[in-house]
Amino acid sequence: MNFSQQCIPIFEKATSDYHLTDDVDAEMNNPYPEKSIEYYLYLKNWIDAVQWHLEDIIRNPSIDPTEALQIKRRIDTSNQNRTDLVELIDSYFLEQYKEVAIKQGATINTESPAWAVDRLSILILKIYHMEQEVERTDVDSEHIHTCQNKLNILLEQRTDLSTALEQLLEDIKTGNKYMKVYKQMKMYNDPALNPVLYSKK
Repeated sequence: MNFSQQCIPIFEKATSDYHLTDDVDAEMNNPYPEKSIEYYLYLKNWIDAVQWHLEDIIRNPSIDPTEALQIKRRIDTSNQNRTDLVELIDSYFLEQYKEVAIKQGATINTESPAWAVDRLSILILKIYHMEQEVERTDVDSEHIHTCQNKLNILLEQRTDLSTALEQLLEDIKTGNKYMKVYKQMKMYNDPALNPVLYSKK
């Protein structure tokens, strides 16, 4: 089983598990051993699922401004957790391929493997929600047709992204590409780097 084939059912399970309650405050019951790569993949998709629905909630035009601000700050925290987890997954890949001899002329990719995994996790959520739209019974046939076409594209994208991820991992494994982990320097979250925060001291 290649890595994307490992990711997809875990992401689908996390997405399905979240929607058992469809509650952004629901407790996550991760079924995988803690600190395993499966555990981190499940956690990754759970974070994405919660944030997806927080983004829906905050777009309610009648939302109370105080509640909206609280949700916005929660989304900021979620984004930081998501980034930290992506970097952790990249560290897993670095460990996996640390003994690979990098070939002369090897190139670096525009994104690391874990950022492709991040996109795959979000894509699984898109597919789930588009399937829900296709199955609705309270809309007209034009809506169903439009959503079915979009779903077909998302499924094609899942195949393409999975293939590209496997090609990247194979290139890293064979030394034709190499990877680096650049720790994301999110300045707005850092009191020492965000001028709005450090000017208040």
